[in-house]
Amino acid sequence: MNPTLRVTVWGEFRHEKKNPKVAALYPRGMHETIADFLRPHSDFTVRTAWLDQPEHGLTDAVLASTDVLIWWGHQAHDDVHNDVVAKIKTRVLEGMGLIVLHSAHYSKIFKTLLGTTCSLKWREATDKERLWNINPAHPITQGIGEYFEIPAEEMYGEPFGIPEPEQLIFISWFTGGEVFRSGATWQRGNGRIFYFRPGHETYPTYHHPQVQLVITNAVRWARATVCIPDHCPNAPALEPLPPDPEAAARSTIGHV
Repeated sequence: MNPTLRVTVWGEFRHEKKNPKVAALYPRGMHETIADFLRPHSDFTVRTAWLDQPEHGLTDAVLASTDVLIWWGHQAHDDVHNDVVAKIKTRVLEGMGLIVLHSAHYSKIFKTLLGTTCSLKWREATDKERLWNINPAHPITQGIGEYFEIPAEEMYGEPFGIPEPEQLIFISWFTGGEVFRSGATWQRGNGRIFYFRPGHETYPTYHHPQVQLVITNAVRWARATVCIPDHCPNAPALEPLPPDPEAAARSTIGHV
């Protein structure tokens, strides 16, 4: 096993170039802000990739050397090439971890792996978000406490079109009264998936210390422990097989 956990943080890096409010919060991009709070951990090696790079920065070599992929997307889901999505799916099935953030609930890779609509209702306003830790024994929630609050965030509300989570980690409540399954896990093939709701681009959410702690914990939880490529071999018998009478009958056809 590699001595360090290899993390790739992927973002669209579009809002930061077009919206001055987002650029003020994340001058080098949300992906770099996330990478910056992960890099001080001695057990992580962290790189970033974004949409407008060749192959979206996710070449075969990058994916092969990624233990956990963190994905943030919003306005350009359709611009992600299907062949890149297929490669990411293959790596998750082989064992790579995937952390899906906020509006990436509607990303091609999340919908492909979960097989559902992943739809929800939303409101960008002045809601406070209170995230309740309903799974305090889980590795992702270590150090979080009973709940934490984000002073202002975009609201996501139920129903959330996801398959039943294997583990539900957080439930959010918003000032407007809505609730939402805001932290959930699944396994697909050999890979672990964690969806974490907070992170709208016009709020300083990725500067929030407890949001950073959740993502850091999630990286360690989702880390790849195996890489098992898919194959469908023809298998020889381990023991001698009895004669096949039908095969013997077929061999005599045409020789009568």
